[in-house]
Amino acid sequence: MSGLPTTDDIPLSTDAYGAIRVRGTRVLLDVIIVAFQDGATADEIAQKFPSVSLANVYLIIAHYLTHTAEIDAYLSQRQTDAARLQCAIETRFNPVGIRARHLARQRQAR
Repeated sequence: MSGLPTTDDIPLSTDAYGAIRVRGTRVLLDVIIVAFQDGATADEIAQKFPSVSLANVYLIIAHYLTHTAEIDAYLSQRQTDAARLQCAIETRFNPVGIRARHLARQRQAR
């Protein structure tokens, strides 16, 4: 048994914008954890994100279960940042009536 690895590398990396992704993919840690929290099994998550191996999904879930408080804080901060960004965008570009304006432009172009 001395040939067995004693630790596994968690397949996560932080991108230039501070988002944690599954290494070698564009899949965010956020979507894996939210799917798990919503009751998805590791198999279902791996099927939904084919670029992430089943083994890596299990490693990520195990890492989450070991570091729940830290990862939940990270996810909470991401939600706060997303809400701020959405507010800033909606302040600059009013979304009310956007569909009607788009359809009106399409009619004018005809």
